[in-house]
Amino acid sequence: MAKQKVAMLTAGGLAPCLSSAVGGLIERYTDIAPEVELVAYKSGFRGLLMDYKIEITKDMREKAHVLHRYGGSPIGNSRVKLTNTADCVKRGLVKEGENPLRVAAERLAADGITILHTIGGDDTNTTAADLAAYLGANGYNLTVVGMPKTVDNDVYPIKQTLGAWTAAEVGARFFDHVSNEQSASPRTLVIHEVMGRHCGWLTAATARAYMQRTKHNEYVDGFMMNQELKNIDGLYLPETHFDMEGEAARLKDIMDRTGFVTLFVSEGACMDEIVAEREAAGEEIKRDAFGHVKLDTINVGNWFQKHFAKLLDADRSMVQKSGYYARSAPANYDDLRLIQSMVDLAVESGLNKVSGVTGHDEDQGGRLRTIEFPRIRGGKPFDLSTPWFKEVMDYLGQKYRPIN
Repeated sequence: MAKQKVAMLTAGGLAPCLSSAVGGLIERYTDIAPEVELVAYKSGFRGLLMDYKIEITKDMREKAHVLHRYGGSPIGNSRVKLTNTADCVKRGLVKEGENPLRVAAERLAADGITILHTIGGDDTNTTAADLAAYLGANGYNLTVVGMPKTVDNDVYPIKQTLGAWTAAEVGARFFDHVSNEQSASPRTLVIHEVMGRHCGWLTAATARAYMQRTKHNEYVDGFMMNQELKNIDGLYLPETHFDMEGEAARLKDIMDRTGFVTLFVSEGACMDEIVAEREAAGEEIKRDAFGHVKLDTINVGNWFQKHFAKLLDADRSMVQKSGYYARSAPANYDDLRLIQSMVDLAVESGLNKVSGVTGHDEDQGGRLRTIEFPRIRGGKPFDLSTPWFKEVMDYLGQKYRPIN
């Protein structure tokens, strides 16, 4: 067998799996192919274009297990689209007239890389797919194996992306503390904004985890700290439509009766309405290199706060965002198990020259396999027919209908 040299990179936003996935890849290669040289490109595809890399030493291999304890990425992230030449030139990643795909391919060839592992979401893995296609068309002998991470859990056709379970659990823990703010002032509206651009899975799963976390709480009868104070009163997702007037009436009744209302809102909920509202007012909406609306400039939580605070006659209102807290956590037990299974398959696929993205393929009975790059895409909506989601909404007593 020809000498193998493995490179890895993490890209896109953070998720509670990147550090563990990097550690797992190092451990697995060290276990079954210790002769293979390992490197990591710093800050994702940016590091690949700029030739910034980390050589994985013997000491780093021996201590790779430590990476399972941490969130973030030990090799850094960035958002770079190799097919967006203008953006790459603007950011100084390539020179005018250069093709970023060619620059990346030639860097990999010059470094002697035979296997590249990309750990990221749909944007990272579709970029990896573009790179793999370019390499194949231009005679480069390289295997590209992606691993799917995103807290949104919105990648076709993958059943469960790395890091999403942890983000839901940690977001629930975050809000368990925030919910106590309901005791700080009468007629308080608290909005928990959760990550999720096009997919409401994380918001719904965080709500479910929060309900499971608090359902066995013990309270002292007669005090204000009780189940009602800890309840969620509304849940709003990109996939659901609601009647503002009807919801306002329902929630105002709760506010009048209890003195507080709690809402869980996906950061992509009502985004089209908000964008249309802002553009109609003459505002230019900022977008990233992938064409996505920059959500931090949209502030969905604030839109809900502005509308509902007035409709509910709230004396006090606040928006709390769990996103960065949740996505930068270390992987929990369930994600660690998922990471390990995907790492083992990713290494096996790399050594056997099988390119694609590891994941449980929903189109093939949920079987864990290396899924072909052309079938990978983002924007998978949350399935509102999921049984546990119906249980959550029934508990809330909230009416909703699918947008499509």
